[in-house]
Amino acid sequence: MSRREFEQAAARAVAVLGPSRTKDLAGMLVGGRGPDYILQATHHAAAVPALRELLEAAESHAVDGAEAAAYLRGYVAGWSDARQDVEVRTVWSGPRTSNVPVRSTAQVLIDLVRGAQEDLIAMTYSARAYGRLTGAFREAVARGVRVDVVVETRDGADGLLSGPEPAAAFAAVPEVRVWHWPTAARTQRGARMHAKIAVADSRRLFLGSANLTASAATRNLEAGALIEGGSAPQRTVEHVRELQRTGILRPLHML
Repeated sequence: MSRREFEQAAARAVAVLGPSRTKDLAGMLVGGRGPDYILQATHHAAAVPALRELLEAAESHAVDGAEAAAYLRGYVAGWSDARQDVEVRTVWSGPRTSNVPVRSTAQVLIDLVRGAQEDLIAMTYSARAYGRLTGAFREAVARGVRVDVVVETRDGADGLLSGPEPAAAFAAVPEVRVWHWPTAARTQRGARMHAKIAVADSRRLFLGSANLTASAATRNLEAGALIEGGSAPQRTVEHVRELQRTGILRPLHML
């Protein structure tokens, strides 16, 4: 029987657990620990779904503890090597200079969305409908990409945002899951949802000063960085997913 399902589950588990916890898991598997013990001993709630999937796949495909541990240690070695291969490039909006070639914010955002194959997360303080970006989101959804966008709300901005709700910028792509940070969940007065990032497939991370608006992408003087490879994109996704899982970020249902 093909082990592909198990191999994919092992890769996902390593990505969520990281090298240290994966090595602990490998030790438990070699020691003959059962699924209940392993799930209880792994103090990382966000990893439970991936870990459960791995253990079920191992049982389904008759992969014993020693063999499963060998797979995991191999993935850790490969993952650790891949972390060393990181490319970071600066990204700018606004005026250009003739002697310093840089990539534009608009093009980086569009390319990142168009390149996503499985999942895409974006966070923005302000948002306005922007035709090129909206079209890229539609194409991503049509490819089966899960798209999550976290926005600030006018209520959360406490009068600092005018015009329509930022979430309205995504009304033309109803399949996009829109999230927010409810004011009731903010422990300090005046706190804002001010993060501005986009991350595709846990492998490419754009972060900077630009909101998801046409002016930020093309007209304002904005700066950012595109990080490809390494652990930063994966860790960013893990953090956002944990914020969602714990209810700090919640779905925003627009009327």
